[in-house]
Amino acid sequence: MSKTHFGYETVEEREKARRVRGVFDSVAPSYDRMNDLMSLGLHRAWKAFTVLVADIRPGHRVLDIAGGTGDLAQAFARKVGPSGMVVHTDINASMLRVGRDRLLDAGLVLPTTVCDAEKLPFAPESFDRVSVGFGLRNMTHKDQALAEMHRVLKPGGKLLVLEFSKVARPLEKAYDWYSFNVLPRLGRLVAGDESSYRYLAESIRMHPGQEELKAMMKKGGFGHVDYHNLTGGVAALHVAIKC
Repeated sequence: MSKTHFGYETVEEREKARRVRGVFDSVAPSYDRMNDLMSLGLHRAWKAFTVLVADIRPGHRVLDIAGGTGDLAQAFARKVGPSGMVVHTDINASMLRVGRDRLLDAGLVLPTTVCDAEKLPFAPESFDRVSVGFGLRNMTHKDQALAEMHRVLKPGGKLLVLEFSKVARPLEKAYDWYSFNVLPRLGRLVAGDESSYRYLAESIRMHPGQEELKAMMKKGGFGHVDYHNLTGGVAALHVAIKC
């Protein structure tokens, strides 16, 4: 059995999938509240920028991978209109249930399905846009997931990957202190789960930086890839075009 990382630990691939599922089962009820606290609300601006760059038009078909609590899916649905479609997916059923309920509360009934980004159950060239917000770093085989996203995009379609990334050097010490001291304590106080938020901090450090992820996306078949650093590189939006 192949090995991979779960935060700073080295684990069996099967074990990582189980433990990541456990993290999100635990954090699902408090996920949105913790996002606001952890990022001081900045995640909302990052997602709004993602929606802007996506340039979604009426009639588009959009696949939201790792869609979780549904905030991106909701914004996309407003853009595609009644002639388009947004498919809301996540590998974690607990997160998906929270997202589905939020979407229903907003008056939106979207196709919602549990699926693995490394084995997408969709036909080739099915979507105009594919998005994954804060989910790629939890995938065991990122190269396989990117290849699947490329497969289901139409020619000329756009992939948007919003993810925590490598911060600018002047911010590194303060960011590390915040990540490994404040985040776990917030997790304990608000979500009753310190270890999941320690994993969050570790998983960010193990995720490819901006240039490395750009290279991975090009290797996955995308003809044009660029990225936008957000808040000094705390997050980055990678945008790729299927040529």
